[in-house]
Amino acid sequence: MPATFLLGDQMSIHQIEVKTITGDLQKLEDFKGKTLLIVNVASACGLTPQYTGLEALYQKYKDKGFEVLAFPCNQFGAQEPGTEEEIQTFCSTKYSVSFPLFSKIEVNGESKSPLYEALNGSNAKFPGDISWNFEKFLIDQDGQVVARYNPKTTPEDESLVADIEKSLS
Repeated sequence: MPATFLLGDQMSIHQIEVKTITGDLQKLEDFKGKTLLIVNVASACGLTPQYTGLEALYQKYKDKGFEVLAFPCNQFGAQEPGTEEEIQTFCSTKYSVSFPLFSKIEVNGESKSPLYEALNGSNAKFPGDISWNFEKFLIDQDGQVVARYNPKTTPEDESLVADIEKSLS
């Protein structure tokens, strides 16, 4: 059973360690004090063009303490079959992605990553399986999940943008 991380009555993600797309370990504590949008992504999905909007959000708010953290996942229609190197090349050449990319993970099931156990596990604020690629979680500066958005909620969505701006203020 994956570990859970508690802060008050909610889970905090800051104690979790993840692997970058280049294979380095990184603690999410490195993002403490920043608003995060965590997204499970895929390169061969009908929603893949959301990378454009995610990069635009990142560029607009990164200097105000905002980060997009993208976690490739191959659990939905095998739409992320490539290697980490192929994913990184695709994201940088096709969508000019400059926000952090991480190694492929699982977001549902028995092999679910500890990060996603904290985001959508049974003790999470918004429990329940991830439904598809590009599901999004907004995390506040203290590592608390404040909102969950379905895959069809685009990065340009007014409510998502308003929630990011509120978290940054």
